[in-house]
Amino acid sequence: QVQLVESGGGLVQPGGSLRLSCAASGSILGINTMGWYRQAPGKQRELVATTTSDGSTKYADSVKGRFTISRDNAKNTVYLQMNDLKPEATAVYYCNAPIVATIKGAYHKVWGQGTLVTVSS
Repeated sequence: QVQLVESGGGLVQPGGSLRLSCAASGSILGINTMGWYRQAPGKQRELVATTTSDGSTKYADSVKGRFTISRDNAKNTVYLQMNDLKPEATAVYYCNAPIVATIKGAYHKVWGQGTLVTVSS
């Protein structure tokens, strides 16, 4: 069984920073794409950023220049550094991997349980 476990959420003031982490576990052979999504109260889940195993990245326009996604392939871990946070960034942040290759086969559409980020003074 594959698990994605997020950590690093919390309460931060506007203009502050947070770093989220997501670690994948479960006899993993490889993960090509890993990403972060978020869901604010009353809104649909939206893409924040993704990264592939070769280092390419993609960002939502709303976070470009302030958020940075990175990963440690050896640890099957993805990070999201969030700077200059705004109140509208308040949401539950979810880690995602579309396909995870394991010794028992491939797992599709794997999601973490989410971590809450609250930006408020």
